[in-house]
Amino acid sequence: MEYPTPLLSGRLRKRYKRFLADIVLDSGEAITAHCANSGSMRGLMADNARVRVSHEPDPKRKLAWSWQQVEADGAWVGIHTGLANRIAEEALLAGQITELNGFSSLKREARYGDSRLDFRLDGENGPLGYMEVKSVTLRIGACAAFPDAVTTRGQRHLEELRRARAEGLDASLLFLIQRGDCATLRAAHEIDPDYAAGLRRAQDDGVRILAYACDVTAQGVTVRGPTPLEMDPA
Repeated sequence: MEYPTPLLSGRLRKRYKRFLADIVLDSGEAITAHCANSGSMRGLMADNARVRVSHEPDPKRKLAWSWQQVEADGAWVGIHTGLANRIAEEALLAGQITELNGFSSLKREARYGDSRLDFRLDGENGPLGYMEVKSVTLRIGACAAFPDAVTTRGQRHLEELRRARAEGLDASLLFLIQRGDCATLRAAHEIDPDYAAGLRRAQDDGVRILAYACDVTAQGVTVRGPTPLEMDPA
């Protein structure tokens, strides 16, 4: 996924009200940017951290600036969770998520039961299965970890994927690691033990658990390749 124009750099002053961030650009201009990340962003908000922002002067937008990336532990991290599905879709269509090759078309935000899952993958004769995407930004030690806060919504998605698998459909969960400095991915059991246990149950019930790392640059965020999993014991 490429940005329409290269991002601009600056320094983070503070994030507040969850979706706002005060930033000083390298030019010296002080701006307020939209933060499209509802999570805790644990480990990503150091004082004066280097950040990258995009500028979209659309009169329909309340804020022309969007916070896209932050430098943490020497690596650039994509924090715009709203772009994760777009990155995943491009990778799916390019055949980069090799475990899921073989579908003929896909549908985003597909209804399944009482929920919507990020993707439905279809074959010539109908649905093959469903996939949910989770954007990962947290690093603990050398591992990417998810979630960065307790997520009841994430637990609900696990249950929906388990149900799809029980009904004979393919079911996959893709952890999209929006940073390139992690050797493996694991559940953040110290943050949300219920999610970690649910992830283990989902895998035991046949849900495919995938983790792919990304290259994050000022020009865009692209899928690099698979990352090994460290699953908690049952």
